[in-house]
Amino acid sequence: MLNRISLRQIQYFVATAESGSIIIASEKIHVSSPSISAAIAHIESELQAQLFIRQHAKGLILTDIGEKVMQECKVLLSQADNLYALVADFSGSVRGPLKLGCFTAFAPMIHAEVIQGFCNLYKNVTLNVSEDDQMVLMNRLIRNELDVALTYDLNLDDDLINFESLAILPPHVLVSESHPLAQNSAVTLEELTELPMVLLDMPYSNDYFISLFRKYKLSPKVTHSSRHVDVVRSMVANNLGYTILNVRPKNNYSLDGKRLVRLRIAGSHRPMHIGLATAKNATLNTVAQAFISRCRAFISNHYISGMTDAHFFDPHIKSHALDVQEPE
Repeated sequence: MLNRISLRQIQYFVATAESGSIIIASEKIHVSSPSISAAIAHIESELQAQLFIRQHAKGLILTDIGEKVMQECKVLLSQADNLYALVADFSGSVRGPLKLGCFTAFAPMIHAEVIQGFCNLYKNVTLNVSEDDQMVLMNRLIRNELDVALTYDLNLDDDLINFESLAILPPHVLVSESHPLAQNSAVTLEELTELPMVLLDMPYSNDYFISLFRKYKLSPKVTHSSRHVDVVRSMVANNLGYTILNVRPKNNYSLDGKRLVRLRIAGSHRPMHIGLATAKNATLNTVAQAFISRCRAFISNHYISGMTDAHFFDPHIKSHALDVQEPE
């Protein structure tokens, strides 16, 4: 049977089954929709089985036999990945697939230099990058759907996840240049509670930002929110409120061209750590180990691709990066 169904066609089928849409699968694996449709039609023809129910409103839904075929196909793809890993580990060469997760908020800053730079260095690596929020990344790591994730130290299960911190990102306030606090060198959380806040509303991240206030028995006045950093930055630039972020892009303008101002938060506040997360039940192959080594070389408190220096926010972080006080 497998001499008539290729692994590539199986990959297209699984991507579509997981996405529930040929269009979404096409964007995810960077393959044209007609190619994916043709692969699914070929598999259905070879197996003489209908794998999907095509519903206009809900997209593609797996049939009962489709569910079972998908599970078997995922096993086949995993076994194929293991073949590459086996040869690479035996020979010491860096080749084969890498399933990488990256936290959405800082993906634009590190994608080209760290991630794509790795692929340019190792031509025989096949990279599959998933950019998502913390909840999705952790779930996919635990299910071994990702080899490694570049992410924050948010809501980590120490029994299931290993996390290696690479750099500290202290929280800072972002306001428009016309905001009443824009001329301040620093602001207090007490000052902020009286003003409208634009919240980055992603799983776990939103709770982190609120917890900065909660530690001091304060409550922010959240009036707007978005799951997307660029939308939050644009709302702030248009003076709809302030926000608190940890990422610090070098570009001080929102996408609509308005200037933003970063302010230090007075006092001691829990920073986020950007680092590498892996599943404790996973064995890291040569490709994953090579990627981790690259991240260690390109991400630190002294340098993060696309971001301003950490000492802009905390003059002590450059020489005493590990001395940042954690909340009690």
